[in-house]
Amino acid sequence: MTENRQGRRGRPANEALGQTILDAASELFVELGFQATTLDKVAQRAKISKLSIYRHFENKEALFSAAMAAGCHEFAQALFEGVDGSAEDQLIAVGSSLLRTLLKPEVRNVEAMIMADTTNQKSLSKLHYEARPAHITAQIEALLRQMHAKGLLNVPDPLQSARLFAALFKGSDLLMIARFDQARAEDDNEIESYCRSAVAMFIAAHGGKDRVGGDLPAPRSKNKN
Repeated sequence: MTENRQGRRGRPANEALGQTILDAASELFVELGFQATTLDKVAQRAKISKLSIYRHFENKEALFSAAMAAGCHEFAQALFEGVDGSAEDQLIAVGSSLLRTLLKPEVRNVEAMIMADTTNQKSLSKLHYEARPAHITAQIEALLRQMHAKGLLNVPDPLQSARLFAALFKGSDLLMIARFDQARAEDDNEIESYCRSAVAMFIAAHGGKDRVGGDLPAPRSKNKN
């Protein structure tokens, strides 16, 4: 099989090939599910040899994890891009971006694929959590630490507060509505109204005026073992 070794503009050929593999794998995982997606099919979709996949990824699980992480990197960049202003402005911007990301069909399809795979659900859920939700939570935690340090909010436990903030949007009923009415769920007025209410509730629980101050606890280790 002849491979296209020419990299995308501005990228080394090896990096471009790795991205080609990730793109093909991401599509197939959603289309076929983890179980039915084989490295042979990924190689066929990417128009490369199977050996090239093994040069980049140890096995299918490693490929799945990398595909999740790659998608999260793109989402995280968009999530915090241009975040500025007051605590309310920043949190609304992050919350709105997070909710819009969660509403994307490609994001919901990945979660649906994992839930449908009863054989690998536990291992896939762990890989997905570590690559996406845990990473996003860590980013929100860092933002809340900055707000606490500046006296904008009182956040004595940034990690716990980051988890609660993320849950406000992950738990939005718009995600359920999207299953049968995508247009309503993605309506700008619906999203803005929900985000403003969620952020107002969050700020009310972390008011900056009564900030006690002091050093925050060090970031918790993500590895409990």
